[in-house]
Amino acid sequence: MAAEGSATGRFEPVREVFEDLLAAEPGLSAQLCVRWRGDVVVDLAGGDGLEADDLTAVFSVSKGMAALTVGLLVETGELDIDAPVARYWPEFAAKGKAGVTVAQLLSHQAGLVNATPPLAVADVLDSTVGAAKLAASRPLWRPGSAFGYHALTLGVFMEELVRRLRGTTLQHLYDEAIRRPHGIDAYLGLPEELDWRYRPVLPVASPPDAVPTDDLAALAMLSLLAPPGGGGVAETTNLTASRRIGPAAGGGVASARGLAALYAAAFGQAGPPLLSAMTIERMSQEQVWGVDRIHGVEAAFGVGFMRPIPRLPWGSYRAFGHDGMGGALGFADPLHDLSFGYVPRPWSDPSCDHERAVALSVAARRCASA
Repeated sequence: MAAEGSATGRFEPVREVFEDLLAAEPGLSAQLCVRWRGDVVVDLAGGDGLEADDLTAVFSVSKGMAALTVGLLVETGELDIDAPVARYWPEFAAKGKAGVTVAQLLSHQAGLVNATPPLAVADVLDSTVGAAKLAASRPLWRPGSAFGYHALTLGVFMEELVRRLRGTTLQHLYDEAIRRPHGIDAYLGLPEELDWRYRPVLPVASPPDAVPTDDLAALAMLSLLAPPGGGGVAETTNLTASRRIGPAAGGGVASARGLAALYAAAFGQAGPPLLSAMTIERMSQEQVWGVDRIHGVEAAFGVGFMRPIPRLPWGSYRAFGHDGMGGALGFADPLHDLSFGYVPRPWSDPSCDHERAVALSVAARRCASA
């Protein structure tokens, strides 16, 4: 299937991989954008359901957007990732959490995958309430002894740290310090005037019992947001309340161009970087690698960011970013001077949830190294 857009020079093979993926999965639509050495070298869209300028939900890709925002506070010295969380959020010290560091908290080691009692929808959309519940909760495991994907609560943690240090929301800081100055088409809180560009998430084209589980943040959020009487996971993610607020765990809305531009800005592909090389090294440094206690599969995390692993080799050893349920992916790879954004629609079958994004990222890196 032919794709609209361009793949310049040595990156033409990426177009071939992209079109092969579209042809192999009838009904798939997708966007792909790759920047190399500051230039857009791949800008493609294909399928009937997603054009290059469209926006849609990217689920836990949002965590990478939020992590870059937290990185601004590390950059200025306001936040020390090796310090106890309680230095900035004193109430967090309750129930044996006084020694938990910011790095542990934001690399899924705190044992707070939910609160006691469990979070409700209001606690996600107004995370001040969720943060208070989490601060008063006892970890499920001794912090630092293991890690497990804090699918929903990681966003609450990041939002509360920004609130404590800046007295504003993470979404506001992201918008004012990152998105607007750099003209980035990726949102934590989509303005009402851009709703016309939003393309609703469609359900996965799989049997009803084949529920995507790679991104528990989205599943947890969507189950919380599910309207009375059901309506399905796809319908809940399209609720205006979630889209407007943009919860940091999984409420982001973006285009592939926006994700590539975001990560290009992060390490200065096309101008002054958002974060210095030292801050990027600290935030992206691998904190944990092994069997995730929640997923039961191999995973690796930096501070807020995912890291590539043999199971999901989407970047080099220096790459940092985040994927999301349904197959979206955004990352930077300073080793190859690449930034990458991929957004599919509808949700993919769980068996190939991230295979397409990995195939495209591998192709892009091969072209960059040719």
